[in-house]
Amino acid sequence: MAANPPPGALMALLPKLSDADADIRYMSLNDLDTMLRLNHPNFLLNDYHACAKTVDCLLRTLDDKNGEVQNQAIKCVGSLTQKAPAELFAPMIEKLSTLKTTNSVDNSIPATALRTFLAAFSRPIIGVQPSKATQEAYAALSKVLVPRLVGYIVIPHGIKNQGSPPTGMLEVRNDNTVDHDAIDVLIELVSRFGPMLQDAEKKALQKSTMTIFDHERTSTVAKKKAVAAISLLALYMSDALLSSFISSIIESFNNPHLTPAQHRLLITMMGSLARTVPQRLGRYVKTLAPFILDILSEQEYQTALEDTAENGVTDSEAEEVREAALLALEAFLLSCSNDMRPYTDEAIEAALRFVAYDPNVAENEDDEDMAGIQADRNEEVEADPTEEDEEDFEEEGAMSDDDDASWKVRRCAAKALYAIISTRSNGDLLDNGTLYQKIAPVLIDRFLEREENVRLEVLSTLTALVRKSSDSTMTLFTFAGETEFELTSNVEARSRKRRRLGSDATLFESPIHSLSMSGFKSPNASPPPSSGPRADLARLSSNIIRGVSKLLKQSTLATKQSGIVLLREMVTVQRGGLSEHFTEIANPLIDAINSCTGASSSHSIGSAASATGGRLHIEALQLVSAICDNHSSAIIAPYASSLVPAMTAAVRDKYFKVSGEAIAAVESLVKVLTPPRSGSRGQANRNFVGELYDVVLDRAVAIDADVEVRQRAIHALGVLLARGCESGNGRMLSEAQGRKATVVLLDRLKNETTRLAAVGAIDVFLTSFQDATMIQRDWTQEVALELGAQLRKANRGLRGASLTALRDLVGNAITLDHLNDTTVEELTGMLLPLVSPNDLNFLGTSLVIFSKLVRRSPSRVVTASLNGTLCEIVVAPLAGAVLEALLVLLKVIGEQRVGQQLMHSLLQNVGVNGDPAIVGKAIGTLLVSGGPSVGVKLDDFVTELRSAPDDKRRCLALSVLGEAGLRLGSSSPLKPDVFTKYFSSKSQSLPRAAATALGRAGAGHINSYLPVILSSTSQSGSSQYLSLHAIKEILQFTGQSRADISPYTSQMWEKLLAASQVEDNRAVGAECIGRLTVIEPKTFLPSLRGLLQHATPSVRGMAIQAVRFTLSDSDEAFDEMLQPVLIPMLTAMLNDEDLENRRLALGALNSAMHNKSDMILPSLADLVRLVMKESKLKPELVREVQMGPFKHKVDDGLEVRKSAYETLYTLMEGAYGRISPADLFERILAGLEDEHEIKVLCNLMLSKLVVLDAEETGRHLDSIAERYRSILAFKPKDNAVKQEVEKLQEANKGVLKVTLLLQEIVPGKASSGGQVQSEKWKAYWEWTGKEFKAQLASVEQDVKSQAA
Repeated sequence: MAANPPPGALMALLPKLSDADADIRYMSLNDLDTMLRLNHPNFLLNDYHACAKTVDCLLRTLDDKNGEVQNQAIKCVGSLTQKAPAELFAPMIEKLSTLKTTNSVDNSIPATALRTFLAAFSRPIIGVQPSKATQEAYAALSKVLVPRLVGYIVIPHGIKNQGSPPTGMLEVRNDNTVDHDAIDVLIELVSRFGPMLQDAEKKALQKSTMTIFDHERTSTVAKKKAVAAISLLALYMSDALLSSFISSIIESFNNPHLTPAQHRLLITMMGSLARTVPQRLGRYVKTLAPFILDILSEQEYQTALEDTAENGVTDSEAEEVREAALLALEAFLLSCSNDMRPYTDEAIEAALRFVAYDPNVAENEDDEDMAGIQADRNEEVEADPTEEDEEDFEEEGAMSDDDDASWKVRRCAAKALYAIISTRSNGDLLDNGTLYQKIAPVLIDRFLEREENVRLEVLSTLTALVRKSSDSTMTLFTFAGETEFELTSNVEARSRKRRRLGSDATLFESPIHSLSMSGFKSPNASPPPSSGPRADLARLSSNIIRGVSKLLKQSTLATKQSGIVLLREMVTVQRGGLSEHFTEIANPLIDAINSCTGASSSHSIGSAASATGGRLHIEALQLVSAICDNHSSAIIAPYASSLVPAMTAAVRDKYFKVSGEAIAAVESLVKVLTPPRSGSRGQANRNFVGELYDVVLDRAVAIDADVEVRQRAIHALGVLLARGCESGNGRMLSEAQGRKATVVLLDRLKNETTRLAAVGAIDVFLTSFQDATMIQRDWTQEVALELGAQLRKANRGLRGASLTALRDLVGNAITLDHLNDTTVEELTGMLLPLVSPNDLNFLGTSLVIFSKLVRRSPSRVVTASLNGTLCEIVVAPLAGAVLEALLVLLKVIGEQRVGQQLMHSLLQNVGVNGDPAIVGKAIGTLLVSGGPSVGVKLDDFVTELRSAPDDKRRCLALSVLGEAGLRLGSSSPLKPDVFTKYFSSKSQSLPRAAATALGRAGAGHINSYLPVILSSTSQSGSSQYLSLHAIKEILQFTGQSRADISPYTSQMWEKLLAASQVEDNRAVGAECIGRLTVIEPKTFLPSLRGLLQHATPSVRGMAIQAVRFTLSDSDEAFDEMLQPVLIPMLTAMLNDEDLENRRLALGALNSAMHNKSDMILPSLADLVRLVMKESKLKPELVREVQMGPFKHKVDDGLEVRKSAYETLYTLMEGAYGRISPADLFERILAGLEDEHEIKVLCNLMLSKLVVLDAEETGRHLDSIAERYRSILAFKPKDNAVKQEVEKLQEANKGVLKVTLLLQEIVPGKASSGGQVQSEKWKAYWEWTGKEFKAQLASVEQDVKSQAA
C-alpha cells in the first residue's frame, strides 16, 4: 500500500466490505485501518461524502456474522474517528447508539464501538485548554450521547423543535433488566470527558444510574458497574452536586423499607466514594460512619447469632451486608483516617467482634486464650487425630461449610483491623497500648481459624502490627545490590562512646568491620524495655510463638509461610525474643526448609502471600539468618546437626534465589559455630564448618551457578576464612582449606563478574586475619596490586570497595609486612590520583593508607610526586576527619625523618596561598614530629611572626606556633604573651588567629596558659571575646591532651557566665559552657538546667545553645547523667515564651535526635506535638512594613517554622515509626503552601517518604497533586527580579523531581496495598507531561545521572 493513498483508494475498498467471503472482508478492513492510521491527519477532513459512506459500511460490518471481522471493524471505528470531520461525530454517535445487531451473537458490539469512538480522543486535562477535536467531540456527545443515555434532552443547545430521543440506554427495561454495556459506555464517557461535562449532565447521568439501584431485580453485575460509574462521576461533581447526592444517599439509609440488597449497595457505594474522593467525602463522615457502624454493632451481632441458632442457617443477604459494611469501614479508615478518629473505639470493637464471627461453630463461652485451656485442648487434639475428626464432624453438623459465607465477614474484619494498624499506629494507638491490649490478643486467638483465607489475613495483620513496633528505621548495608547486612548493636554502641578521646581521622581507619564482625560476639539477652510497643510485644511473645509453632506443624504452605514471616519480624523488632521458645519452633523450621529442598526450582516466586515451596524456602532461610544474628550461640548450637544438612542442601538448590538466600543464612550460621561466639571448639563444630565450607566453595567456583549465587558464595567464603582460620586451638578450618580458599578469592578477584564480591570477601578476611602461616607473601602482593588496579576503574562502587580493602590490608601488621619495596612503590603510584580534594571520601582513606605505607617503606613512598600532591591538597578547604588524616600522615612522615623536602615545599610553594589555619596545622605538625630533620626550627617562626611584613604571614606563623605548642605540650618554650600581644592589633584577621593559636598552645600546657586566659576574660571588649575563643580551643582538646583542668573549672564557669551576657559573646560562650558541662557533668549539668528557668530570655537562649553543644560532643559518663533530665530540658526549651529561644530549642532537639536518639525515642510523641505546633503559620507574627510607597509583609515566625520543618525531617528520618502519618502529612501539605524555603524542605520529606511508606504516601496523592499544580502554575510578574525567577525555577525543578519519584514508586505500591491510583494525580501527571515536557525530561536525566 502506498504511503499516502488518495481518497479514491478508500472508496475502492468499501465495496469489498460487503463481499461474501469473510476473509476478504477482514483483509479489506485491515487495509482500511492501515490506510486511516498512516495517512495524513487531513486525509478525509474535507471529504464528508467519503466519510459518511465509510461510516455506513463500517456499521454493516459491525453486524457481521464473523467475530474477527467485527473486531477489525471496531478497530477501524477508532482510526476513522481520528480522521473524520467534526460534522460527522453526531451522526456517527447516533448510528452507533441505535445500532441493532441481528446477525451477531454478541450484543455488546455497538457499545464496544462507542467506547472505541470515545477512547480515540485525548483526555482533557484540568487546567489545560482542550484540543479543538476534543471540544468538537464533546459538543457532539452532549447533543447526542448524553440524551441517548438518559432518555431525554438535558441541554437543548439552541435547537428548536428537537424531537425526543428514544428510550435511554441506562433505563431499566420492562423485564427489569438493564444494558450492562451501556454502563460501560457511561464509565468511558466520564473517564474521558468528565472534566468537560456540565452540572446538568452530571446530575442527569447520576439520576439515571441511581435508578438501576431502585429495581430489585436488576442483576448484581449491573449494580456493581453502576457503583463504579457513580464513584467515577463523583470525581467531577461540584460541591453542591456532591452534597445533594450525599443527602439523597442519607435519605435512602433512613428509609425504613430498605431491603438488604439495597442496603448493601448503598454501603458499597459509600466505600467506593471514600476511595475515589476521600477529601471531599471526609466532611460527611460524621453523618455516614454511624450508618456503617450500626450494622456492625453488638446488638446486630447478637441478633445474627440468635437468628442462626433459631433457623439453623445464616441469612446470606445479611452476611453480604456485613461484608460490605466492613469493606466500607476499611475504606473509610484508609482514606479518611483523620475524619474517622472520633469513631476509633467503635471501629476497633466492630472489627474485633466480627473477626471472630463464626456462626457455623459453637461459640466458646469461656473464650480461652492460646496460653490457657485452648492450648491444652490443641495438644490433646494433636495426640488423638481421631478425636479431632469427630469434633470437626460435630462442629459441622449444623451446616455445611459450602453454605457458610461467614468467612468473608471475618476476612473483611481482619482487613479493617489491618487498616487501623496501618493508619493509627505511629505515635498514636501503638504508643498508648491500644493495639496490643485490644487487637493483638484477639488476632492470636484467631490462629485457630479454620478458613485459610481468613487465617492468612489474620497473620498478615499481626505481622503488620509487629513491624510497626520497631523503634526506628534500621540501617542497612547493601552488598552487590542484593544482600543486606544489619548494623549490630556493637557498632551502634561504638558510635556513642566518648568521642573527645580520639581523632576524627579514626573515621577512615580500619574499624570493627561491620560486614565481618556482625555477630562477632553473641548478642546479650537484654531485657525488653519497661514500656512502649516492644514491651507490649514481649508480653505477648509466648502466645504468638506457641500459636505459630502449632501452625508450622500442621498447616498448609501458605499458612506456614505467613507464620515464618511473623516470627522473622518479631526477631527483627525485638533483636531476639526466641530464646525461651526456640525449642518449640526449631524442628518445624528445619522441616520447612527440608520439605522444600529440591522442589523450589519448579515453583515460581510470586508475591509475599503466594504459597509456593520456593517462597516458603526463602522465608524460612531468612528467619534462620535473623535467629542466628540475634540469639546466643548456646541456644542455636544444639540444633546444628539438623540445621547444617538442611542448609547445605538449600545452597545446592537449582533456583538461584533460594540458593542465594541459603548462602546468606550460612554466613550467619558460621558466626554461631565459630569462636569467639561459640564456646565450643570441638570436632563436631569443625565438621559442621567444614561441610559449610565445602558447599560454599563449590558454589563460588561453579560455572553453572547464577552470578548472584557466586557473588554471595564468594562473600560467604570471606566470612568463613575470617571466622574459621583463627590462630591457635580456635582454628576451625585446616591450613590447606584456608589456602585453597585464598587462591579462589584471588582468582575471583581477576574475574569481571565476581570482582566486587571478591573485594568484599578479601576485605572481610583481612580485617580479622591473625595467622601468619595462612597466606604467602606472593599472594598478599598480588592481591594488593590487583586491588590497586581496580582504583582506575570507572565503577565508583568497585573503586571504593577496593580502597577500603587496601586500607585493611595495610592496616594488618602481618600483610603489611608481606609487601616488598617494589609493591609499595607500585601501590604509591596507583594511589596518588586519589589524593585529590575533589573527592573527600576517597581522599581520607587514601591518606590513611599512605600513612601506613610510609611506616613500611618511607623512602619509596615519600617522593617528589607525593610531596607535590600534598602541597596541592593543603590549600584546599579541608576539615574534620580528612584534615585529621592529613595531619596523621604528616606526623608519620616527620617521625620517619623524610619530611625535609616536604617542609621546604610547604614553606616555599604553599605559604600564604592557602588558609593559614590549615597550612599552619600542617607545618606545625611536621615541624614537631620531624624535629631537626625538617631543616627549620621553632624559633624561625617566632622570628617570622615578629618580622613578617603582612598579616597573612603573621597569621600563618601564629597558626604554626599554636599547633607546635599543642604538640610539644609542657616542653613548649612558647609563652602566652607571644600570642596575647596581638589581641590589640587593628587587623581584621590577626587577633582571631592569635586567639585560636593561644587556645591550641594552651591545650598542651594548661597550667601556664589557662590562668592568663581566664584573667583576660575579665576585661571588656575584644579581649574578652578573643579569650573565649581561646578557652573554646582548650576545652575542645582537653580530653585529647589528658590535661587536668579541674582546678580551674569553677572559676571558668563563673567567668563564662559573666562574659556570655554580652550579645557578641553569647554564641561562643554557650559553646564553652556546653563543653565544660560535658567535662564535669556532676558539677555543671544541674546549673545548666537551672539556667533554662532564668528570668532573662537571653540567658535562657544562651543555655539552650549550650545544651545543644553538649549533645554532639559527649561521653558515656555524661550520658548517664543526661538521660533522666534531657526530656524535661527539651520540653522546657520548646515551651519557652521567647520566639528566638524556641527556634534554638528546635535546633537542640534536632541535634539530640542525631546524637541521643535512644534517649529521645521513649518520649518522642510529646516532643513531636511541640514541633508540629511550631510548624504552623501564626497570623499574629505576620506584620506589615511600609517601605516607601510600598507595603511589605514580614513574617517573624518564618525562621521558627523553617527550624520546625528541619527538625521534623530529622525525626521522620530516624523514627518514622513513632510519628503519626496523618499528622505528618498534614504539616507537609501545609508546608507546600508556605514560603519557598519550607517548600524545599517538604519536597525533601516527600522524597524520603516515598521510600519509607509508599502506601501512606499514595493515599495523599490527590492533595499533593493540587499543591504541586498550584506551584507549577504560578507565573512571575513581568518585572520580577532575577532572584525571584531563579527561586521559582528552583521550586519547579524540585517539584518535578519529586513528581517523578512519586509517579515511579507510589502508584504501584499503593495499588498493591489495596488503593487505587488517584484520578487527580493521573490528571496532574498528564498535565505536567504536556506543559513541562522539556523540564521533566531534563530532571529525569539528572536523576538518572545521579543514580549512575
